[in-house]
Amino acid sequence: MSDNSLRLVWVYPDLLSTYGDQGNALVVERRARQRGLQVERYDVRSDQPVPTSGDIYLIGGGEDRPQRLAAERLRRDGGLQRAVGNGAIVFSVCAGYQILGNEFINDLGQREPGLGLLDVVSTRGEGERCVGDVLADIDPQLGLPSLTGFENHQGITHVGPAARPFARVTLGRGNGTGDGTEGAYNGTVFGTYMHGPVLARNPLIADLLLKLALDVNALPPTDDRWYEALRAERIASAQQPA
Repeated sequence: MSDNSLRLVWVYPDLLSTYGDQGNALVVERRARQRGLQVERYDVRSDQPVPTSGDIYLIGGGEDRPQRLAAERLRRDGGLQRAVGNGAIVFSVCAGYQILGNEFINDLGQREPGLGLLDVVSTRGEGERCVGDVLADIDPQLGLPSLTGFENHQGITHVGPAARPFARVTLGRGNGTGDGTEGAYNGTVFGTYMHGPVLARNPLIADLLLKLALDVNALPPTDDRWYEALRAERIASAQQPA
């Protein structure tokens, strides 16, 4: 990116924006502008090529059939893979998270190839659907406070050796494997099951994406009172007895 501009790409809003995850794009855009950055935002529909010159790419959740269509088109397009090869940052949620992995189970009950950008494999759970508020401790290497979000998925995602769990749950199911993991990341590619939208609940994750894009260790301070009030309310609500 240039010194004062950021290219933000929201991938396939027509297929992968079922749970309000497009709010993540709004949060990144706003927090960049609060730091004096010019933001060029591109909402790329599934019938358009994915640009390879973006700095941050965001992918949301979706239903099973749109997820399969998105995976097929992203594999055929190849733009997102080339962007990651160029050093771009990717943050994905739920169906988008599964698409970034090696494979997942599609709406036809078949194994669907993912993009291979994260070393994870997703299957379909046989038990209860993972639904509800989640609290988790983010990998200490990332230097972030606790994660708060909302999960709603049937999938189970196993993290392979080439990736690290994004967080470890203290409340909720996360990846659904029973090992306490939530999400995964490797280098500049991140995946999570958290909705909310997750970056509104966890603005310092958005700041992490900005720091990676800018290649800096810190950002100028900004007014976080609204975000902190939201975080406190959601965390307190999650901790209430059922």
